[in-house]
Amino acid sequence: MAYRKAIELTVNGVPQRVEIDTRTSLLDLLRNELALTGTKKGCDRGQCGACTILVDGRRINSCLAPAVAHDGADVVTIEGLAAAGELHPIQEAFVHFDALQCGYCTPGQICSAVGMLAEAHAGWPSAVTVPVSLAPVLDDAEIRERMSGNLCRCGAYANIVPAIAEVAR
Repeated sequence: MAYRKAIELTVNGVPQRVEIDTRTSLLDLLRNELALTGTKKGCDRGQCGACTILVDGRRINSCLAPAVAHDGADVVTIEGLAAAGELHPIQEAFVHFDALQCGYCTPGQICSAVGMLAEAHAGWPSAVTVPVSLAPVLDDAEIRERMSGNLCRCGAYANIVPAIAEVAR
C-alpha cells in the first residue's frame, strides 16, 4: 500500500505544494509532477550525474533523493539557472566552448559545475588540492576530480573542463 504526503518546496524560485507517494524521488517529482524535464534520468542509481540539481545550494543526485526528505527545501534545476533572460555564466561557457555533443548529460554537468564552483569558493577540499583558498584557481586536474561524478557518454570532457575553468577564473 502506498502512502501519500503533502510537501512544500521552492523550485526555481516558485513555491510548490504537492501531494506525492512517499516513495517518489526528487527527480520523478520534478519530471512527472512539475513537468520540469530538463533534469535527465540516466542510470537511476546515482552513478552518472545526469540528474544533478542544486538543493539548498548543494549539488545532489536527484534520482537517489526521496522527495519527502526535502520538504521545505530550495531546489534549483537547469531551468532555474538563467535569470531575467540571461544565461548563467556556466551555461554561457558551455555554449561558447561547445561543451556538449548529444546534450543528455549537459543539464547535470552544468548544475554540478555551478555547485562545484560554490563548494570550491567556500573552501571545500578535494583529493587534489587541500586546502582550497577562498578564491581558488582550479586547474584542469582539480576540475576533473571535482566533476568526476558526472559522466559524458559522448566524451565532451575536452570542452567541458575548459568551459568550467573559464568561469572559475
